[in-house]
Amino acid sequence: MADRPDQPSDDELRRWHRRFAVECNNRAWRLSETPTRSPAEDTEMLYAAYAAAFHWSKVGTELHAARAQMLLGHIHALLGHGELAMHYASASFAYVSSQDSAEWELAFAHAVLANAASAAKNAEIHSRHYALAKAMGRGLSNAEEREIFEATFGHVPAPPTAGQEAAPG
Repeated sequence: MADRPDQPSDDELRRWHRRFAVECNNRAWRLSETPTRSPAEDTEMLYAAYAAAFHWSKVGTELHAARAQMLLGHIHALLGHGELAMHYASASFAYVSSQDSAEWELAFAHAVLANAASAAKNAEIHSRHYALAKAMGRGLSNAEEREIFEATFGHVPAPPTAGQEAAPG
């Protein structure tokens, strides 16, 4: 029960946190899939990802937290923040790969870790997880899951082939 009549109840606060978590999460992912973003959209994307993580921290599960870290890893990678991208993507990958996760979730975790490693200039991790994400993504039997995966994976730079240097990013 609320302490004051103008204060929301605990149940109402949980509903708000959940709604904001979902809305911010979806906004950040939509912006991440945009082919070109303005600097203001990049900022909004980053703020939305952190807002989603905050709201999930209030009402979510460990899986929600891992997904929020996955989103933050992906967003930081897109923005070229290699160290932060690796921090969040590695934490998310550790959780997702230690659970009985769905194939699409593992494919995403590999894709985001590949993207983070690319931003961090870690060629070995980039190459290994890119190949795993690509193979897992192609193997997704659910067309909708495959389409959603491809929308994100399409923004992960391919590793250079042997003997070629990576294109400047």
